[in-house]
Amino acid sequence: MAEYLLLLRGGDEVIADYTPSQFQEMMEQFFAWTDHLRAEGRLVVAHELASGGQTVRLRDGAIVVDGPYAETKEIVGGYYLITAADDEEAAAISQGCPILHHGGIVEVRATIVH
Repeated sequence: MAEYLLLLRGGDEVIADYTPSQFQEMMEQFFAWTDHLRAEGRLVVAHELASGGQTVRLRDGAIVVDGPYAETKEIVGGYYLITAADDEEAAAISQGCPILHHGGIVEVRATIVH
């Protein structure tokens, strides 16, 4: 089994208009999906990311630290590290992620272990 990183992107513009009960319902969907992955033995780790953050880059020979300037649809809000047999299985597993029903996307990336 290989490990795959599922990066959860976007959805903030949809979720911003949720009532507290809609937000709670969405969170319960995430908890249930996480429990499902754990029960299948696929979940390595999952975390929500705090908003904000910084971007560090080298520009003209100097280190520059900026706030995140990505568009809302590109912001990574959390991730799951899972196990899957191959790319196709990882993509199939990602189709169960609740973010897809709340305006977001899932980027699936294989990890390389050295």
